[in-house]
Amino acid sequence: MNVIFEVVDFNTRKIRLTKKQYLHIVKRHPSVADYFEEVKETIRNPDVITRSKVDEDVRYYYKYYKELKSPHKYILVVVKYLNGGGFIISVYFEKSIK
Repeated sequence: MNVIFEVVDFNTRKIRLTKKQYLHIVKRHPSVADYFEEVKETIRNPDVITRSKVDEDVRYYYKYYKELKSPHKYILVVVKYLNGGGFIISVYFEKSIK
């Protein structure tokens, strides 16, 4: 498994982005490709974290960025936790916290 980056979240858990997930994300959401530094910051210092209603191991990290070249100003990072760490499932822009 090739890791693009690994970042430590606010709870000191390591969150990684694999090459496979990176390719999936930029294929489905190409507009986020220029914002992976903001993705790291969203994990390190989120405005809000919510839980998935479907999977108890999934969290949604939100952070507001007024300078995004999108009408949607939140970056949403979807993280799945396993064995004390986590990995990024998806990243996209959102207009509000859900």
